[in-house]
Amino acid sequence: MSKLTILEFPDSRLRRVAEPVTAVTEIEQQLARDMLETMYAARGIGLAAIQVNRPVRLLVLDVSDTRDQPMVFFNPEIVDRRGSQTCEEGCLSVPGEYAQVTRAEEIRVRALDLDGEPFEIEADGLLAVCIQHEIDHLDGKVFVDYLSPLKRRVIEKRLKKQQKLREAV
Repeated sequence: MSKLTILEFPDSRLRRVAEPVTAVTEIEQQLARDMLETMYAARGIGLAAIQVNRPVRLLVLDVSDTRDQPMVFFNPEIVDRRGSQTCEEGCLSVPGEYAQVTRAEEIRVRALDLDGEPFEIEADGLLAVCIQHEIDHLDGKVFVDYLSPLKRRVIEKRLKKQQKLREAV
């Protein structure tokens, strides 16, 4: 396995819409395993393939307290939404920034697992938030898109400054 590079906002590659996975082969399975390793190393709870510059509909996550319950979703699709909840969100592609985002409280998701087998799950709470957040990435959206233009510009400016400081070192 290898640790992948996570793209950071405002990188335009985060705006691409991911293509469906046509078959879950060893290549896609290895990408999922590499993404999990990258997510755990970055101390995240979710990661979409777009965030590691792979424009395919794949997301991984683990919202467990023990960090030992990885989940893999190829071609995830939300088939039902209910209710509303507002939670503070952060993102590995928007490091150090957090904001309140409103999403569905309960969702039903259809996807393929690591073996390419179809499954459906009901999700609520943090799991529902995480799945919706990562599917947004697959659709070319970043959580800052839910913020006011002013807040988004402030975050973008701060992140560009941080990138320049890192490049100067």
